[in-house]
Amino acid sequence: MATHYPQQVVIVGFGLTGRACLDFFMQRGVTPRILDTRPQWQLLEPLPPQVAYHSGGLRLDWLLLAELVVISPGVALTLPELQQAMAAGVPIVSEIELFCREVTQPIVAITGSNGKSTVTAWVGEMARQAGLKVGVGGNLGPAAVTLLNQACDLYVIELSSFQLECTTSLQAAAATILNVTPDHQDRYPQGITAYHQAKQRIYQQAMTCVTNSDDPLTQPLSLAAGARCSTFGSTGDYHLCCHRGKRWLALADKPLLPVHRLKLQGQHNHYNALAALALAEAVNIPRSAALQALQTFTGLPHRYQTVWQQHGVTWINDSKATTVESTLAALQGLPTHRTLHWLLGGRSKGADFGALAPYCQRESVQRYCFGEAAAQLAALRPIGAEQTATLEQAMWIIAQRVAPGDIVLLSPACASFDQFSNFEQRGQQFTQLARRLG
Repeated sequence: MATHYPQQVVIVGFGLTGRACLDFFMQRGVTPRILDTRPQWQLLEPLPPQVAYHSGGLRLDWLLLAELVVISPGVALTLPELQQAMAAGVPIVSEIELFCREVTQPIVAITGSNGKSTVTAWVGEMARQAGLKVGVGGNLGPAAVTLLNQACDLYVIELSSFQLECTTSLQAAAATILNVTPDHQDRYPQGITAYHQAKQRIYQQAMTCVTNSDDPLTQPLSLAAGARCSTFGSTGDYHLCCHRGKRWLALADKPLLPVHRLKLQGQHNHYNALAALALAEAVNIPRSAALQALQTFTGLPHRYQTVWQQHGVTWINDSKATTVESTLAALQGLPTHRTLHWLLGGRSKGADFGALAPYCQRESVQRYCFGEAAAQLAALRPIGAEQTATLEQAMWIIAQRVAPGDIVLLSPACASFDQFSNFEQRGQQFTQLARRLG
């Protein structure tokens, strides 16, 4: 039975998620009001004439009159107007909460600091290989509520900590926290505790919890009645083993697939593959289909993607590396005998960049630091670090210096929001300039 929604609804934030929520409510006969802190000229597209819109800030009077407030992931719950609305008893939910209230088919829910988009897409591909109609979205895109317009057998949803903060109705058939490392410290100034607690919400009503044996923070703090756990990592149910002189993905004592058959390489992707296998089997995707998808999936755009090769120079777009840990994974997979031109920078989100320092000391690594965090990143080793205001300026410098055999890597370790709408736009600019300059 369809959920009944009140007429007094306010949507806060009118990006892609806000637009999807507007369509969701309009389809159900509800005309919400829209609030956005940005100027109106930044609207994605014109609004229907009957929809009231306020830009440049939040209207407390609208919030206090609302029977339901839906916030986009980029909107912090700590905003004073939202705090006052909550104190007055106004329910505030996420777009994911709307999706969970409507959905009738099983959900695979995936979160973590790193790798969640890859695992989400991989599980989706496993379902397709099995002949299932699958809806893949959430933080990965498209917005989860748009998937309700499709007839699906299964939903595979990527969830950020922001989306989980205001979600209470998620009942995942299988859920995972892949890993927990410090991230979004600008949104969680009290440290990793609040970030970790937000991630834990994914397990609250899950029937199978898939955890990382190498990361204690991924273990559920509580389990739903009747729920079970499986593990992946260097030990646990799904793990890496040595078989016939090669590394294999394995379940218990049974080797399943040699890792050299994966299109995605690097130890972090081997663990991603193990997590995807565990999730797939938890929702009864046949193992043969899952193993086939592991061998055919070529990865996501903007995730360690070779976008141009010319004159012996390789240009790699890893714009989705918005955390230190993601960038470390990219750096660890690169050959050390080739000169690396490394582009890094953007908005720091309060991150500690210290773990990148050893790579900054290598003579074969040339750094180009751009955006808000340029000075902070250059300070890891001031000698030889280029600082520019923009990514484009840095790439023009690189174009004058590259030689055959070099690698140019955009792996920023930062968010894109200082100069771009999202990491995709940043990656697109890198790709366009690589083809133009390379």
